[in-house]
Amino acid sequence: MTGWWRDAGVLQDLGSALAELHAASRPTVVLGTESRGSLLGVLTATALGVGFAEVRKDPSRAADSDSWWETTTAPDYRDEHLNLGLRRSLLQSGDRVLFVDDWIATGAQAEASWRLVEMSGAAWIGAAVVVDGLEDSAIRRRLDVRSIVHIRDL
Repeated sequence: MTGWWRDAGVLQDLGSALAELHAASRPTVVLGTESRGSLLGVLTATALGVGFAEVRKDPSRAADSDSWWETTTAPDYRDEHLNLGLRRSLLQSGDRVLFVDDWIATGAQAEASWRLVEMSGAAWIGAAVVVDGLEDSAIRRRLDVRSIVHIRDL
């Protein structure tokens, strides 16, 4: 998967391709989980001309006094639960949030990120991913997942 990071042409087009998937919904902020969701999220936010908010995995407060929203994922593709956190200052009521990631398999991180958006009072407009590997179409509909490529096409 990460080989496409090395191709300048692919890298140049990724942000705008992901942005186009939900551009009509007029997002005001892009949200992504560290690490690849953050990298793609920044590219997408730049293409949309909006800001970016990072969801941290197992957030640590050792050097941070900000308030956080936190939630735990359902089992992910490795059958692990992750603690996800988002600084409360990064989302506000009235924000229209687009979630971005490289691959969606179980939807666990996307659903947990949706809960963080709900906690903030912002509005979830959908998820834009490079590869859709979801088997559960109910999750795809609920989160409005749109992709550049479906796993069956790989």
